[in-house]
Parts: sequence; C-alpha cells; structure tokens
Amino acid sequence: MTRSPQRADPAGYRLRVNGHLDDHWSAWFDGLTLVTESDGTTSLTGLIHDQAVLHGLLTKVRDLGLVLVSVESVDRDGKSALHRAGRRD
Repeated sequence: MTRSPQRADPAGYRLRVNGHLDDHWSAWFDGLTLVTESDGTTSLTGLIHDQAVLHGLLTKVRDLGLVLVSVESVDRDGKSALHRAGRRD
C-alpha cells in the first residue's frame, strides 16, 4: 500500500448531521463551530489537524446516534470546494 503525503497544515471540514445540536456540544466536538440549519440539520465546521482527529469526530457522531448527512472539505472561510470552483449545486 502506498502512503499518501501527510498534510502539514490543518484542513477545514464541514460535517452535517440530522437534527439540531445546542451550542454546548461545540466543546465535545473539539471546538468546531455548530450552526443549526433551517432544513433540520446541524453543520459542524472547523479546522481538523489530521485524519485521526477526523475519524475521532466521526466516531463521536456515531456514538451519539446522529445521522451523518455529509462530510466535505472547506477552506478556512468555510467555503466548500464546489463554491470555490464557482459552482453552487
């Protein structure tokens, strides 16, 4: 198996889950910014230092019994790759 190069800098991610989480969950999710959306989901956005931390966050989502809607890479301003490319699908 070939290893891919490790990122030197933290990467931005946005996880979306079904349901609305209160702001107090931010500390449990390693300080990610929580935003409740009008479609009944919550977005958890922030810098994640490596894949191990990302997998740990996904484990927390699972352990809470939350339904994971999506995971996407975002820039430091919280814009997704599609938005940066000029697409808004």
